[in-house]
Amino acid sequence: MQEKLKIMVVDDEQIVRESLYQWFKKFSHVVETAASGFEALEKLEKVPFDVLFVDIKMPKMSGLELLERVKQEYPDTSVVIITAYGSITSAVDAMKMGASDYLLKPFRPDQMTLVLEKIAGQRELLGKYRYVKGLLDEKTRFDNIIGQSEPMQAIFDLIPEVAQSDSSVLITGETGTGKELVAKAIHAKSLRANSPFIAINCGAMPESLLESELFGHQKGAFTGADKNRKGFLEVISGGTLFLDEIGEISAKMQVDLLRVLEEKKILRIGERHPIDVDFRLISSTLRDLEKEVAEGRFREDFFYRINVIRLEIPPLRKRKDDIPLLVRHFLRKYSHETTKQVDHVTGEALECLKQYPWPGNVRELENAIERAVVLSKSRTLDAQDFAFLGGTRTRPDRPRDLREMEKRHVEEILEEENWNITHAANVLGINRVTLHKMINRYGLKRRA
Repeated sequence: MQEKLKIMVVDDEQIVRESLYQWFKKFSHVVETAASGFEALEKLEKVPFDVLFVDIKMPKMSGLELLERVKQEYPDTSVVIITAYGSITSAVDAMKMGASDYLLKPFRPDQMTLVLEKIAGQRELLGKYRYVKGLLDEKTRFDNIIGQSEPMQAIFDLIPEVAQSDSSVLITGETGTGKELVAKAIHAKSLRANSPFIAINCGAMPESLLESELFGHQKGAFTGADKNRKGFLEVISGGTLFLDEIGEISAKMQVDLLRVLEEKKILRIGERHPIDVDFRLISSTLRDLEKEVAEGRFREDFFYRINVIRLEIPPLRKRKDDIPLLVRHFLRKYSHETTKQVDHVTGEALECLKQYPWPGNVRELENAIERAVVLSKSRTLDAQDFAFLGGTRTRPDRPRDLREMEKRHVEEILEEENWNITHAANVLGINRVTLHKMINRYGLKRRA
């Protein structure tokens, strides 16, 4: 039984639209028609179609122009070109641009049947490809951490090894890089996986509250302590404690935690008898703790105790190969959550996203995709949907004045090279003196 397809007939001649409509309906396909390329694109923005039958010669937008737009914005949609002119050149051009097939007017019904059978076969192959791609996607995903770049694959390789030991782990990296996700992945692959994973943000708690949360307290230990309370170190019982932003804790808390790590015992606040505890410590920080130790703001003995195994998560700007993968993931996620059919990103938009520096890393990218999906009025996100980022390059904002274009280009290269004058001058193909003159001429300043 032939697969039932969702078909759109695009032709400026009503008689052609109606005859093809009736023919396809006869075989129970879902069919719609459009009198122009513009009308076809409007319908594609709202709902997906499996196949478009497109007349090659139409006013305002030709069939080849429509084909180009469809293959760029809706690559999974098959396009069959219809021509009455028997032009081999136009047919070859159409196939080179991605058309699935072409038909010459007048055509017989059995020819259309053969074309649909061919397209059904292509869709079956596409389904198999997606299955294989799904298997490959599993290799670029590790417990909700997504990445195909070399730095992320190296981290994926390390996680199972790190998980098998009980040594303390320090995860470093900028805000939004996914440090807690890595900590959870280590816990999930460890022998402690069936016990609790508790995450505490040290930077979000005053010292007194953090001490009570970790160690617990006895009734009457301080004002408001109206009953005994177990701390997380006691409750965790065989699990993993993740201390986010450990660089923010006080010297006293460092001493207390160092003692716990060495003795595996705690004292509740107001209690005299120690309690045995069993947990693994994973910490994270965006601070340079070696520098903090050297300048006397962080205890050296505690630093060595938490830094037995070190994992550094690279910022998104240093793993731009992961951006397309992350975009697809967040697009699926928020299309599902918002029940909006937003399932494509144009090549220009993707290039803009790859050029943006992402100071907020993966978290900022996720927020950007969510916002774009929520506000989108079509199935495809283009560069303008991300204009709110400011650092993206969108075609409508391109300056027409050569002086302004040069200014923007120089500024962008300087930012990309972190204002290293020598590196930026090499990229621009000029010497340092010339670059300094251009900086002064345009009044360029480093972004805050």
